[in-house]
Amino acid sequence: MPLFHAGERIRVLDLGKAGHVRIPAYVRGHVGTVVQFCGVFLNPEDLAIGNAGGCVVGCYRVEFLQTDLWTDYSEYPDDTLVTEIYEHWMEPAHG
Repeated sequence: MPLFHAGERIRVLDLGKAGHVRIPAYVRGHVGTVVQFCGVFLNPEDLAIGNAGGCVVGCYRVEFLQTDLWTDYSEYPDDTLVTEIYEHWMEPAHG
């Protein structure tokens, strides 16, 4: 059962983890909108260190406005970026 749903605004956490993480640094701390729940998968951070018996986590496609990610973005103001984010890197956005 997904924790987040399409249309919901989320904030990407900056967990400060070292090593392999599937979260681009440029989206950490930013607010985006859930586009799609992709399913549950083994945590790629566990798989990267050979732990195939780790927990499963939900994965989502999240959309961000380019102007929110890049302060000097000067192309079309409605341009977006969509990336996949695992739910342990997400929290509900307030405000």
